[in-house]
Amino acid sequence: MESLGTFFQDFSHNIGNYFAVFFTAMIPIGELRASIPLALGAFKLDIYSALILSIIGNMIPAAVVVFALEPLSKFLMSRFRPANRFFTWLFNRTRRKYSKRFEKYKGFALAVFVGIPLPMTGAWTGAIIAFVFGIPPKKAILDIFLGVLMAAAIVTAVFETVGYVRILMG
Repeated sequence: MESLGTFFQDFSHNIGNYFAVFFTAMIPIGELRASIPLALGAFKLDIYSALILSIIGNMIPAAVVVFALEPLSKFLMSRFRPANRFFTWLFNRTRRKYSKRFEKYKGFALAVFVGIPLPMTGAWTGAIIAFVFGIPPKKAILDIFLGVLMAAAIVTAVFETVGYVRILMG
């Protein structure tokens, strides 16, 4: 019973940190690249809390983007001529230019793209790419989730071995 009391004490002590990590993972630029080092370095959270909060926080906006962009674009295309022209141009150009390369590796390519923790890659960008290439939302969510897991593993491994904080502090 003592361990349950310790759990609740730790939880209540860290609730602000948990929210900070969770919402940091939702931010498009930082995503996991920011939330995991924040959790492990600044807040000294355990690795399980850091990963769970970061992965869930990163997946929520990606799921919203994947499921919302298609209905939103259809609505805008049906109501506004400039939106119709823009989306038609975007879809035609992107699919014509990249579809042969993308078709070959589709889900794998999306997962790897999301999984490489570099600027302008991640769940947000992966969700937009899935939309532009017409990947069905359920398939896109799975591929993005696999990429988020890869990114979480890479960021955690780098932080635990090299340490973002030590790199930034010089």
